[in-house]
Amino acid sequence: MPPSDYSERILRLIGAKGYQPRGIREIARAIGIGEDESGDFHAACKALMKTGRVVLGSSRALTLPEPRGRITGTYRANPKGFGFVIPDEPNAHGDLYVPRGGAADAITGDTVIAQVRKRGKRDGRMLYEGRIVDIVKRGHSRFVGELSRAARRSYVIPDGNTFHAPILVGDPGAKGARPGDKVVVEITHYPEGHGEARGVIVKVIGPRGRPDVDALAIVEQYGLPGDFPEDVLDAARSAGQSFDARREARGREDLRELTVITIDPTNSRDFDDAISLTTNSDGTCELGVHIADVAHFVREGTPLDDEAKERGNSVYLPNMVIPMLPETLSNGVCSLQERQSRLTKSVFITFNRRGTVKKTRLANTITKSTKRLTYEQASRILDGKPGRTSVKIVSLMNDLEALARRIQARRRRQGMLTLELPEAELVHGDDGSVVDVLPRDTSYSHTIIEMFMVEANEAVARVLEGVGVPYLRRIHDEPSGTAWGGLARFLDALGHTLPDEPDRGRVQATLDAVRGKGESFAVNLAVLRSMRQAEYSPLSIGHYALASDAYCHFTSPIRRYPDLTVHRLIDLYLAGTLTKPTKGAPRGRKKKKGRRQEPTGDGAIAAAPPSVEDLHQLGRHCGDRERRAESAGRELTQVYVLRLLEKHIGDVFDGVVTGVANIGVYVQLTRYLIDGLLRFQGLMDDWWEVDAARGAILGERSGARIAIGDRLRVVVSRINLSTRQMDLALADPLPSAGKKPRGARGAGRKSGKTGRRAKAVRSPGRGKRRRAPSNRR
Repeated sequence: MPPSDYSERILRLIGAKGYQPRGIREIARAIGIGEDESGDFHAACKALMKTGRVVLGSSRALTLPEPRGRITGTYRANPKGFGFVIPDEPNAHGDLYVPRGGAADAITGDTVIAQVRKRGKRDGRMLYEGRIVDIVKRGHSRFVGELSRAARRSYVIPDGNTFHAPILVGDPGAKGARPGDKVVVEITHYPEGHGEARGVIVKVIGPRGRPDVDALAIVEQYGLPGDFPEDVLDAARSAGQSFDARREARGREDLRELTVITIDPTNSRDFDDAISLTTNSDGTCELGVHIADVAHFVREGTPLDDEAKERGNSVYLPNMVIPMLPETLSNGVCSLQERQSRLTKSVFITFNRRGTVKKTRLANTITKSTKRLTYEQASRILDGKPGRTSVKIVSLMNDLEALARRIQARRRRQGMLTLELPEAELVHGDDGSVVDVLPRDTSYSHTIIEMFMVEANEAVARVLEGVGVPYLRRIHDEPSGTAWGGLARFLDALGHTLPDEPDRGRVQATLDAVRGKGESFAVNLAVLRSMRQAEYSPLSIGHYALASDAYCHFTSPIRRYPDLTVHRLIDLYLAGTLTKPTKGAPRGRKKKKGRRQEPTGDGAIAAAPPSVEDLHQLGRHCGDRERRAESAGRELTQVYVLRLLEKHIGDVFDGVVTGVANIGVYVQLTRYLIDGLLRFQGLMDDWWEVDAARGAILGERSGARIAIGDRLRVVVSRINLSTRQMDLALADPLPSAGKKPRGARGAGRKSGKTGRRAKAVRSPGRGKRRRAPSNRR
């Protein structure tokens, strides 16, 4: 492992929220340093201390340095005027608070330099604040918003929460824009002090309220990619036109006589995975997971590859897809369409009767999908309603279900976490607008595919571990000390206890204990919030939620660039060139010799595996692109649902409390799965104390208590589409002062002084939703 890898692991541990100073030996144990790595680990510690990135404090414990002088970081503004600088280099204090008036003309996303100064102590800890003294780089210069006109002045109100002030525009007519149009405005003069921002309209998207305009506005707002360049389209067309199944089959295992099926959503067009199952007389079975061989068509270093890497992933918006690859490939020769010969990379996994892996094999193959099933069709087969589906497919589906249940049981024994949180499916009308929101299908056919894709991803990672090659892993670290402590306190208030250190088994036992009970939603939501976000990185950290020591993404190369990099390593492995450990190889693994398979096609195999440093950079890039795509999808979903709810102002809905803050409580409408704010002013006349640790508010006079997970009936009172906010009011009165509300015991421990509202609990993200950790891909 190179020194930079050790350094990143050390900084990752020390920089985590809730870190308690530890000695060098304790840190080595915490990050799994073996005896053979001790020298390199100590060298990395010394290098970090020499450069001042860590300091050796009292009791010879390593900590991050206190902020001093000036720091560089990214500014995040709050609508109330203050903000925070997220430092580029971690320090012991964390994010730097910037008070109102200290931000100069910085806006959210700017890279800034801030002067640090002390502002006193709290609970024995020094607090700091900053004043921005220089803007190194603007994070945003273009904004999307609605053109308005008042007092003979035209201005644009930016959408979202990046920039909170109106932008004056001088001549909106130059682009033919009219009040009410969605436009793109470029800032020419940033606001200074109490001054105003000024800009020019560079693009008119269309009139407010049209679904297609809403979608295009999100595309512009997030800088999502548009049309492919002509040279990329030409390359994709050439790859598609030159595909000859008979020629390409040479050197590949021919599986076209094998029964292979795909199971996908009804509206899918890019089928990148298929499955098969062969049972053996000794009770074992061989699962085949067959993935579109995108690496054969997208060769490293070509314009097609460069464009795919820059995009990072396909972006799935409601009713709209922005593909990573041109449709000639994604929906054509790479898509595993029914009865079409397609090039695939296959992983064959042999399981015993208990669903335990006994053997794994990789191969370049050519397959032909026997049957394309939708999830609904697969579910009907499993429910005993096969219709005209052939006996062969029905039998296969039943065998696949039995295997998936064995795998799921094994993975749960190993510690895999399974969350149960509701998800929504938008129903679109003919014009693209959202006309309804329905619960997402959670039938077991989805779980079948999820289990098989997780097994395939893990199997490929095991092979790459065995040959000691650095690769882009999908890592998911355990919860930080602070997050775990917060979860433990929250669950303690509900009568559930957790140990001092993260323990997946205890978490899952708690989730199982509350299944079907009133507090189930609150517990599942609290567990989700305690988890870190999964990342792409070459660091050997494992996947906490999946209880996997080594994990990568392999199953979706049509829509994820990290999968494509793994496919190229498989080509090297099958060609027999990854038989020796390389720099950066994980320790303690027996090196396996790859099963040699001759290259196919015309020079599609990469010359060498990427370096660890290249993988770090690629992981950060792909992670940024992934978060951008997820944020864009969430926000457009939010816009569509808020537009639907504009027709329901004054209507009453059932809701569940999802967060508390110093301005009120967040309530999610259970039908639409969207959050609104129930402000303190809308509650009964009382003084409300916020118990952040337990996710509750308590009325001092009435004794009324509202906590995360509580059910309320609320009225939609106001919607502001520009800021993506919905205000709610109570439809029914809270329990009267004479009644002791549910859960009031222990709630009197206040997290702030009497008469002050404490720091807010993080909201569930107002639309930020994730599926259970065993998500299909």
